Amino acid sequence: MKAADSANGAAGNGGTGGAWPGAANALAGEPSAYLRQHADNPVHWRPFGDEAFDFAAQRDVPVFLSIGYAACHWCHVMAHESFEDQATADFLNANFVAIKVDREERPDVDAVYMAATQAISGEGGWPMSVFLTPDGRAFHAGTYFPPRPMPGRPSFRQVLEAVREAWLERREGVEHNADTLARGMAETQLAAAVQLTGPPDPVDAGLLADAVRVLARSEDPHDGGFGTAPKFPPSPVLEFLIRHAAVASDTAGAAREMAGRTLAAMSRSALFDQLDGGFARYSVTRDWSVPHFEKMLYDNAQLLRDYVHWVRLGGDAVYTAGEAADVASRTADWMIASLGLSGPGDMAGQAEAFASSLDADTVVDGKHLEGASYLWTPEELLDILGPDDGPVVARLMNVRAAGTVTQAASPLHPGRLLDDAERRLWDRVRPRLRAARSRRPQPARDDKVVAGWNGLAIAALAEAGAVLDRPDLVAAAGRAAAYLERVHWQAGTREQLAGQRGAGEHGAGPGTLVRVSHAGRARGIGGLLEDYAFCADGLLALYGATGSDRWYRLAEDILRAACLRFAADGTLVDTAGESSQVFNAQGQRAGLEPFDNATPSGAAAFAGALLGYAALSGSADHRIMAGNVLSLLPPLATRAPRAAGWLLATAQAALAGPVEAAVVGPDGPARAELHHALLLSASPGLVIAVASDAGMSAGMSAGVGAGAAAVPLLEGRTAAADGSPQVYLCRGMVCERPVGSVAELLERLATMAG
Repeated sequence: MKAADSANGAAGNGGTGGAWPGAANALAGEPSAYLRQHADNPVHWRPFGDEAFDFAAQRDVPVFLSIGYAACHWCHVMAHESFEDQATADFLNANFVAIKVDREERPDVDAVYMAATQAISGEGGWPMSVFLTPDGRAFHAGTYFPPRPMPGRPSFRQVLEAVREAWLERREGVEHNADTLARGMAETQLAAAVQLTGPPDPVDAGLLADAVRVLARSEDPHDGGFGTAPKFPPSPVLEFLIRHAAVASDTAGAAREMAGRTLAAMSRSALFDQLDGGFARYSVTRDWSVPHFEKMLYDNAQLLRDYVHWVRLGGDAVYTAGEAADVASRTADWMIASLGLSGPGDMAGQAEAFASSLDADTVVDGKHLEGASYLWTPEELLDILGPDDGPVVARLMNVRAAGTVTQAASPLHPGRLLDDAERRLWDRVRPRLRAARSRRPQPARDDKVVAGWNGLAIAALAEAGAVLDRPDLVAAAGRAAAYLERVHWQAGTREQLAGQRGAGEHGAGPGTLVRVSHAGRARGIGGLLEDYAFCADGLLALYGATGSDRWYRLAEDILRAACLRFAADGTLVDTAGESSQVFNAQGQRAGLEPFDNATPSGAAAFAGALLGYAALSGSADHRIMAGNVLSLLPPLATRAPRAAGWLLATAQAALAGPVEAAVVGPDGPARAELHHALLLSASPGLVIAVASDAGMSAGMSAGVGAGAAAVPLLEGRTAAADGSPQVYLCRGMVCERPVGSVAELLERLATMAG
């Protein structure tokens, strides 16, 4: 439905009255699933861009910016209550220019205006509702606004009327507030600036131990995780704790216990889909019993890696490696089955790349119902499983007469470790419940492919395949890497790099990574720092698992491009300035966010990728750059370690050296055994290079001379005198005497990790 501008907006239209030429909802042709969800609203939505802001300047009205994502439950609620309401839409159209943003396609926009929203309102979340000047500066903001006033929260119409009145009657104050906020954000960005030149300070091991102690003070030892409700999976922090636990120290035991308690609690709870695998976004309760049901690629990729690394660490008495391996395997299977996008031709039916998410809501009889696919009543279990198993399973999985999500329905979860008999019962009935659930309406899938999130998935699947002895998972990681190379990676030319920071005036540039693709076609903005970093890290993990130096070379190209795009002037930034409005909102200063959010911060991930690449390439410049990024850590390690997990994890790897392993010698069972032992090692920051025959062939075809190695760590490393394979363990490209047996390799690794 398309509505014309209402005549009651004459003052907001600059006094002309009537409809503005071209006013209409402009989202129908957008590829974003989230934007298309709003294409039939009577609100005259426009996509984010210069045209929309120019239109606001022409009309001299403020911009109403609404940010959300396709799987967001409360975004659906506000859409139904307000954006589908004709009277609300008429007022909004008459007095504002309305812009809709998919935060997953434009995280640069989301990050800046989230910071503004938190500064203005003290809260953050989605849907995000921000009011801007026509040049992009925020002056008022909030999140969800209801259709009618609630205690402590005005109605959306009241907010619109108040903002319109301030714009018309107190314009000078509005401009002052916008300027003040922009200056404040610029000062924040200045405080977070990272200079990438000069010798970095060494990592302080005591700082990491202090971070563990601070984390212990905020841990929930009963229910796992940190803090109270709502409770999110602390994926980057878990990675740090697992790495810290792998190195002998006074705090290693505490780190292991915290990680194990959290991993156990999450996997036994409703946060983990007990039928199909995979984790929901977060829990609204402290004990993880009531999830917020959207299932995101980025959460599951990170958690898969955490559970695999727990397996690699060996687990503990509270949470065994075997239980974690089962959760990891089921999560990987869910990712491929539910988020995997099939490739063409002979790859049909196999995951080629990974979609972004499954919706929190399921549409049943035209209504959005949160979690409807996942909820059960005792009566349903009785009908499906019969009088013998139904009541037992209901008790076992905490499905009671009084529901936890709706009045009658609850998600399945044991909330504890099942004993052997209970496990046998659950394994027996689970296929019937899966089949029954598959016949229900299913949540929608957002099919956009995000480069960085696929990078996270590549790393997780490559390592899961290696540790769990699942070659199919490594193969899935390889297909996703090939998709990124083919669809998202654009080899550099001057035209493609126009406007890119650091692009030279002559010759080809290093290339551009496009953030998003739809149906096999890249579109939209260039990737952010996080996209480049996650992809490079994933490709390096895939290289370590396979020995195919195709992935090493692509990671090298991506990191080279990232250095020019985000660090050309010696100062690291998250974006390359795709939007003047975002630049204005930050007081005309490019920003860097040091804190983790739902994913690791771009800066922390970049430091990790640089550190791994430097270990393989011997590049002192990249090692120095990684060290300089880690200079962000000291003020965060004890003040906000829960928001600096990936920086802490990277610092733990840097403190280990990192350890570099070069596997050389003829391909065969003996070399595979050495390689496998390295892949199973929990040594923090261990980086693996494998001189495979395929890798040498690929290196020669790429112009590497005969006998030379495409990966510098392998240069000059040879098989033993008798021709048998061996491993060189090195730090800073300086290697110890090579070892040829698994026993000696593990002994040497243990001493180097300490």
